[in-house]
This record gives sequence, C-alpha cells and structure tokens, in this order.
Amino acid sequence: MIFEPQPLHKIKIYAFVGPSGTGKSYRAQMVASEKNISYIIDDGLLIKDNEVIAGTSAKKAPTKIETVKQALFMSTKQQEEIRKALKKYKAESILILGTSDDMVDKIAKNLGLPEISERVYITDVATEEEMKEAKRIRQTEGKHVIPVPTFEIKKDFSGYLLDPLQIFKSKGKGAKPYISEKSIIRPTFSYLGNFTISDTVFRQIIEYVANRMPDVYRVNKVRTDNINGNTNIYIEAILEYGNNIFDILKEFKENCKKEIEKLTAMNVATIDIVAKGIHMKEENI
Repeated sequence: MIFEPQPLHKIKIYAFVGPSGTGKSYRAQMVASEKNISYIIDDGLLIKDNEVIAGTSAKKAPTKIETVKQALFMSTKQQEEIRKALKKYKAESILILGTSDDMVDKIAKNLGLPEISERVYITDVATEEEMKEAKRIRQTEGKHVIPVPTFEIKKDFSGYLLDPLQIFKSKGKGAKPYISEKSIIRPTFSYLGNFTISDTVFRQIIEYVANRMPDVYRVNKVRTDNINGNTNIYIEAILEYGNNIFDILKEFKENCKKEIEKLTAMNVATIDIVAKGIHMKEENI
C-alpha cells in the first residue's frame, strides 16, 4: 500500500495572535493542546510535539529586517522546506503564531496553506498584568521564548544564552495537568552582553564522562578553543589495558560531544582525543 503525502489544502489552520513580547510563545503549547493541534509555526520554525522538525529560527538572523523576512517565510527555500515537512508528517492542523492578523495571514499565504479558520488572541488567554510582565522581560533582558525544549534548538543558537523554563499548569481540579519545558533565547542582534564558559567547566564535564566509562582510566589534559561560536576540544587520556583503543576513543569522543552540547548549548565543532598511555591493572601485571 502506498501512502500519499497529506494535501496542504486539507490542513486546518489556526492562528494565535498578539503583540510582540506579550507571551504568545510561552502559551503556544497550551493553546495547541486545548485544541488538539500537534504542529506550531513560530518565528521561522515548524514544531511538532516539542520538537523542531523544519525551519531556522528567525531570532538567529543578524538583523531585525532579516528576522521579519524569516518569520514570514519569504524565501522560496524556507517555503519548500516547511511544505515538504508538512506533507511528510501528514499534518492535519497547524497553529500559526504572529503579532497581527495580517502577519498570520501572510505566513499562511506564503506557505500555500488554506485560509485561517479560527483565531485565538493573547487577550483570550493572558491577563493584562501577565502581558505587561512579559513585555518587561523582553525589553529589559532581551529574552524571547520558543515553544520547544532547550536541547532541541541549542545547535541553532550555539554561543547564545539558553535557559530552560519549566512549566506546570492545570486548568482546574480534575483537569489534565499541562507540563512543558520552554527555551529562552537571546537574539543575535541584542547588545545586552555576552556569557562565557570557563575551560574548567569543559574539563569537569569530560572527566565526568570518563568516570562513567570503565575503559578510560584518567584524563590527563584538556584544551579548548572557541572560533566563530564553535568549540574545538583537545583531550589526552590514559586508557585501561585489554580493550580496542580505537573503539574506546570513538565512544569517549561521542559521549563527550553529547554531554557538552547538552549541558552548555555550545556547538562542538571538533574533538581530538589522543591516547597517551595504557594503565595496567594489577591482575594483568
């Protein structure tokens, strides 16, 4: 049996509208959950059940003008990528986030989607006080929320601040609780300062990984360099005798990369590991 891609004209389109910085992305998954929508379009990303499946966040753009263009999916390449993903995953409904009715209408049109059938406004789900607080955070801290977990977008934002935000909400007694994790990011065009991660942190993570691998006896040396937002790491280690050195180094390298990217949100461009010696256990001497 051959399964045909989902025709785009059959997808039901919802919109979630509100001024920039009022907390739309923060509440997007809640709105989607209440209406049984599995797909969200927000700031250039197509998100399915807490996972980015297509697109590049507009907040990574170097200028505000480029941010707007990416958020509206104005390039043919963007449009094709999103349309291909929607067909592949057989999306039945989508929630489009935007700052105005005009914006969500343009997004739907640019992606070749049907007209929006239902609209939800930020004033329907947030109080005036909550919207003011969201705006204050955006204006004073330069932070923006994307409705996906931190680990899903860290590679798109290597070198920029990401804070996990845990949310636990319930609509009332007996109602199903809503639990999610958001990612708070700082746009590249924000001039509110940088953050740094000490070399000591990388060494501690690498030593933690080594301690969990019985075939790695000790880490002797760790050197890190950061070039254009990409981290390059050099490691010297002592391995236990009696095992395939190539396999151990390969596993050690993969584990280090995974753990560092998970904990620091930094892209690890290269990891070079050198076996500087072999440790002989007493029973092998």
